[in-house]
Amino acid sequence: MSVAIHGQAVSRGVVIGRAVVLGANHLDVRHYLIEPDAVTDELLRLGRARDAVAQEINAVKAHVATLGAADAPTELAALLDVQLMMLEDQAMADGVRQWVIERRYNAEWALTAQLDAIGRQFDEMEDPYLRERKADVGQVVERLLAALKGESLSLEHVVKEHPQQDDTPLILVAHDLSPSDLLQFKQSVFSGFITDVGGKTSHTAIVARSLDIPAVVGARAASQLIQTDDRVVIDGDAGVVVVDPSDILCDEYSFKQRQGVLERERLGRLRNTPSTTLDGEAVQLLANIELPSDTEAAMAAGAVGVGLFRSEFLFMGRAKRNLPPLPSEDEQFEAYKEAVQGMAGMPVTIRTIDVGADKPLESNRGGQEKLNPALGLRAIRWSLAEPTMFLTQLRAILRAAAYGQVKVMFPMVAHLSEVRQALQLLEKAREQLLAQGQVFGDVKVGAMIEVPAAAVMAPLFLQHFDFLSIGTNDLIQYTLAIDRVDEDVAHLYDAMHPAVLRLIAQTLDAGRAVGKEVSICGEMAGDVGLTALLLGMGLRQFSMHPTQMLAVKQQVLRSDTRQLTPWAQEVLASDEPQAMLSDA
Repeated sequence: MSVAIHGQAVSRGVVIGRAVVLGANHLDVRHYLIEPDAVTDELLRLGRARDAVAQEINAVKAHVATLGAADAPTELAALLDVQLMMLEDQAMADGVRQWVIERRYNAEWALTAQLDAIGRQFDEMEDPYLRERKADVGQVVERLLAALKGESLSLEHVVKEHPQQDDTPLILVAHDLSPSDLLQFKQSVFSGFITDVGGKTSHTAIVARSLDIPAVVGARAASQLIQTDDRVVIDGDAGVVVVDPSDILCDEYSFKQRQGVLERERLGRLRNTPSTTLDGEAVQLLANIELPSDTEAAMAAGAVGVGLFRSEFLFMGRAKRNLPPLPSEDEQFEAYKEAVQGMAGMPVTIRTIDVGADKPLESNRGGQEKLNPALGLRAIRWSLAEPTMFLTQLRAILRAAAYGQVKVMFPMVAHLSEVRQALQLLEKAREQLLAQGQVFGDVKVGAMIEVPAAAVMAPLFLQHFDFLSIGTNDLIQYTLAIDRVDEDVAHLYDAMHPAVLRLIAQTLDAGRAVGKEVSICGEMAGDVGLTALLLGMGLRQFSMHPTQMLAVKQQVLRSDTRQLTPWAQEVLASDEPQAMLSDA
């Protein structure tokens, strides 16, 4: 009998194949108390396990360095660094030692106890990306537990145990997958994967999208329900796994699979097609990037620029890489310059550092815990509170502007006083470069609309800025007072809420009234189900992950804004816009 398992749809595509289950849950360990004279030996066991895992991760890192972007996405090296950071984290190590020394827990029990304690801290974090880093800690602990048993969690070991016997695709099923597993996945015989844990912003999901692998994560107990050699279907579009499908179901999914292949081929042919609606409206499709090397994927997708360069990734995770707490002006300049040159003359919008209480830097840790970090000293507020750091970043951005079109964008602006201070510091950065005899270029200056106050203030802000960009993820969260990763209220997180749509429309209208650009760089921009509505509302600049670009372009090419505009006005006036969108 067929069984359907539902999870998170994180990477598109359909695959039908034979399951290979990667081990059991290594967090299920023996719990016992050790004798006082065994404490030293237990700590030595932990030390040897840690050294073994560090050696394994470093070996994978060295291998990654020899590969090109096609075989090892840029995200992998960063994810391996994150695992090394967690492995070397002193707080983690001290916590485990304390369980062994004071409670006399055995090494395995101490590791899982510390994981539980750290997991509770991650669960309380406001930022969804940071909350899902709990899974990365779990991966490190699982590797340590395997090392304590003298076992291997490597995908290479599993492949050797389960060789491909015929042309039937193999599907990997696991509790979770580490970055090194994902690297081996690219070079293995597997055609898709399923994990028990993970979400849309988990590292596993990020790499799955970059590799374009059909995958479903967060499928709960999939690794217990599925057995090796079971026939399995992954529907990466719907986030569904079907175990032991009937022949009729297999035929239906085979047809969907063929349709998906043909659709990708058709979309690929649109790469160099100008993004223009049926009635001749030009629409700019821009890319969101985290690292300078991401411009390669943006160019390959046909992006006409970068609408969001998240510069904070240059500031994070530096302590464990033996780097200074903050990147220097020259280091930032080289990174921004690389991105600008990578876009071959097309515009690059650099968002100034967006960190704070919910995304702290190592150099900014300490002090009391914030009760509500999402409303605390973050984004532009934090930058203005650290003018030396902010000026360093602004100088680096201005210097990079000498090599191409650069825009600078301030996040989470809400007050006119913040606007004035940010612009004054930008001017001061120019004066400093001029005094130093440094070469720099002109930049266009904009702000992100992420809080309701900013949307209401958009006409006033546009008197000071050249452009605006709507960050819909935060705008929805702040408008509705909803934490979208809180399971108790996540169902209320609604991009189609009338208040959200009206704030977006107000901002677009404000830009159109003065002839200035307004873009959207949140998840709504890459949602093909919303493309027609956004076009009807007047949006002409979309910024998204490169993998979403061709599907959105197809929707643009099929749209006629003369018909969409009056319909969009009806949707905006409706009490239930979601129902109107479903009926369209």
